[in-house]
Amino acid sequence: MLLQMGKVTIDKNLVEELRWRGMIHDMMPGTEEMLGKEQVTAYVGIDPTADSLHIGHLVGVMMLKRLQHAGHRPIALVGGATGMIGDPSGKSQERNLLDEPTLRQNQEALRKQISKFLDFETKAPNCALMVNNYDWMKDYSFLGFIRDIGKHITVNYMMAKDSVKKRLGSDSKSGMSFTEFTYQLVQGYDFQVLYREHRCKLQMGGSDQWGNIVTGTELIRRIEQGEAFALTWPLITKSDGGKFGKTEEGNVWLDPARTAPYKFYQFWLNVSDEDAEKYLKIFTMLKREEIEALSASHAEAPHNRLMQKKLAEELTVMVHSREEYNMAQEASGILFGQGTTESLKKIREDVFLSVFEGVPQFEIPAPAEERDVLELLAVDTAVFSSKGEARRMISGGGVSINKQKLSGPDQRIRSDDFINHKYLLVQKGKKNYFLIRVKKQ
Repeated sequence: MLLQMGKVTIDKNLVEELRWRGMIHDMMPGTEEMLGKEQVTAYVGIDPTADSLHIGHLVGVMMLKRLQHAGHRPIALVGGATGMIGDPSGKSQERNLLDEPTLRQNQEALRKQISKFLDFETKAPNCALMVNNYDWMKDYSFLGFIRDIGKHITVNYMMAKDSVKKRLGSDSKSGMSFTEFTYQLVQGYDFQVLYREHRCKLQMGGSDQWGNIVTGTELIRRIEQGEAFALTWPLITKSDGGKFGKTEEGNVWLDPARTAPYKFYQFWLNVSDEDAEKYLKIFTMLKREEIEALSASHAEAPHNRLMQKKLAEELTVMVHSREEYNMAQEASGILFGQGTTESLKKIREDVFLSVFEGVPQFEIPAPAEERDVLELLAVDTAVFSSKGEARRMISGGGVSINKQKLSGPDQRIRSDDFINHKYLLVQKGKKNYFLIRVKKQ
């Protein structure tokens, strides 16, 4: 159901849709009614401790995107001040603190990434806004803060929060610094400032943020005599119990310099069937009927991995581009048995290297006009342990170079066989790849 509010149409079914998508963990009474009857300004806090978002941030960003899509106004709050402190929620120890120039640099990088999800340019009343809490905290004196804010919240109230209890409990070895203990007051003050300056009535966050969020609603009630609301989403987990968004290399980042688009694409392509359906609901804007139809088709032929393919497409296009998705898809096909010499040569060099990053690699001097293939594979490199082994496998049709089977052990490798004059991709059998690269001069 849609509700016309000036130039913006409000989707009254937003909360119902979020429930279906599994994106509501807890919600303060009155939140659903408010979102159904008026345009609401809501915010999510984002940690600026790196110059890129990782996919763990995507739940919050997608919540803001859905909010704007439903006609409401999203605020992305970059925690420049809170980033200097460190949120104790879910942490076992205090984090490293950053200086202002680093935080400002990170903020600008995050804005560029979030701009792919939120509209900061529209003239409509639900234009997205980005703010940094460092701007209102940097000149606030300690005495001023404890006089104006601290006196309204009791220590008993702060101690009752789960995030504090866990850090002060008997299992905690490091305890909690006063700096971290005050985090909920700083975050609560953020909510108060946004309520006062932008009439922001809703803060959203992960389920571990509930205590910090309601501290904000309490400050708004006590100081502003206003009413504000809280909504949290469940912490995202994997079906096998592993941590979402982590690979052997670490976080999956949105910045292509940190996580190559091909690897980003592969992450989503390789999720389990159970996770694929859950992630389609959380991380894409596909409608309910589209996701249900995909799920039904997938159930008929799970080996085709239709849900994973659609998930990887939607996320790679949204975060990177259609061009990067096409490149990743083509590269993936080459690695898993498809492709030709020509398609291999068309792949951009950075994509080519990210695809074959994990395979054994050998360096050789700049190629001569021609090379004996046995010499290349068994002497110059260790693709084969001996010329005899190489001869037998080549004669049996089991060796390819650049996706083309070698005709025989007498074949010569010419300098123009090298991709970009630098690389030879050797395939031994069906699954064993080796990369021969020319040494840099």
